[in-house]
Amino acid sequence: MAPNQESTARTDDVIEKYDEYVMPIAKGYDPFSIERAEGTTMVTADGEEYLDCFSGISVTNAGHNHPAVVDAAKDQLDDLVHTCSYVYRNRPVADLAEKLAEITPGDLQKSFFCNSGTEAVEGAVKLARKYTGSTEVVALEMAFHGRTLGSLALTGNHGYKHGMAPTLNDVTHAPAPYQYRSPYGDCSEEEFAARAAAELERVIGTHTSTDLAAIVVEPVMGEGGIIVPPADYLQRVKDVAHDHGALFIADEVQTGYGRTGDLFACDGAGVNPDILTQAKGIADGLPLGAFTAPAEIADAFEAGDHLSTFGGNPVCCAAALANIDALRDGIVDNAREQGEWLGDRLAALEAEFDRVGETRGTGLMYGVELVDPTDGSGVDGDDSAAPAPTSEAAKAIQTHARDEHDVLIGVGGYHKNVLRFQPPLTIAREELERAVTAIEDGLGTIG
Repeated sequence: MAPNQESTARTDDVIEKYDEYVMPIAKGYDPFSIERAEGTTMVTADGEEYLDCFSGISVTNAGHNHPAVVDAAKDQLDDLVHTCSYVYRNRPVADLAEKLAEITPGDLQKSFFCNSGTEAVEGAVKLARKYTGSTEVVALEMAFHGRTLGSLALTGNHGYKHGMAPTLNDVTHAPAPYQYRSPYGDCSEEEFAARAAAELERVIGTHTSTDLAAIVVEPVMGEGGIIVPPADYLQRVKDVAHDHGALFIADEVQTGYGRTGDLFACDGAGVNPDILTQAKGIADGLPLGAFTAPAEIADAFEAGDHLSTFGGNPVCCAAALANIDALRDGIVDNAREQGEWLGDRLAALEAEFDRVGETRGTGLMYGVELVDPTDGSGVDGDDSAAPAPTSEAAKAIQTHARDEHDVLIGVGGYHKNVLRFQPPLTIAREELERAVTAIEDGLGTIG
């Protein structure tokens, strides 16, 4: 639909107000304003329709405006919008906490509800410190755990920290399980996992006082570039944590709620975390986060140790309950099935184009790492044989997909050279084909 004068004016008005009144935290916006969305489609004020393959950074897993989620939220709005759920009990919080005890891995039982993934991670670290009586935390290089000062200390990327001064001081970072740019040379997944675990031990031994409370790991590193660790890496990390009297915290803020083809990535990896953090896909777009632990660990918290005014909002919890039912009713299965096809299709691009260094992922969480095939020098501090990354190519293909194919994809990775493919899990095969064709066409245009 061609934009008319009225719709253009609405878009211009939104852009002007953003420029005037919204803090400039984004590096650049797409040149439109989103007015409504449904399923995998977002519609601008000008009436233009886009295939959304980023899901609001991996949030609308059940699709935009899933009818059951919307209805549950509307119904709850009629009854109770807010009461602090840690002052007055209410049914949606009780039911959701029970549901999380049912669906989360292992013996995780008790949950604390908050508003975001950042809050979930910080709360999980507080609980680990209280339970263990220790203070130090190990996270991974290239990891992302949030942008508040505490979670930012865990985040292993200077790009998010520039000009900030994290206040959580007892944090150390170990190398990411990034086999494509492995410093160990060509080795099997099993050998790489063993070396990565040994390096984790070395970091603990040389950079901490071994007063370790927790090791925090994303089962698949989203902002780091969709880095999928070797099969037994997470179990090795958990074993290292327990050897040091620490807890293993799985940050499933981005990987949870079906994103990887299992309800939680830890399910697919066959590892049960001591604490699990959740947000993003938990309520299909409504603001909600949680961290869940076994009763023994959770009960280390005493009254006053932690609180949230809005955490466990009844409307958000009602939406989350409906969302979980929807995900378990075939949507997660679709993510797994479509993801298998997508992995093969992207692997064909890797074989065809020298610009594609590696495609990797699981479920509907895939990355396409773009490189400069003429430059074999890698990057500073990178001893692998992988070609140098190219962020310019990633940005060019992202823009091409948007402008020429009406397909929206993300860009990320430590070097900003990874196309991030994280659509709603309801996406159909023909929509996936359209998205991959957009990437393929973009690769052909940049040479």
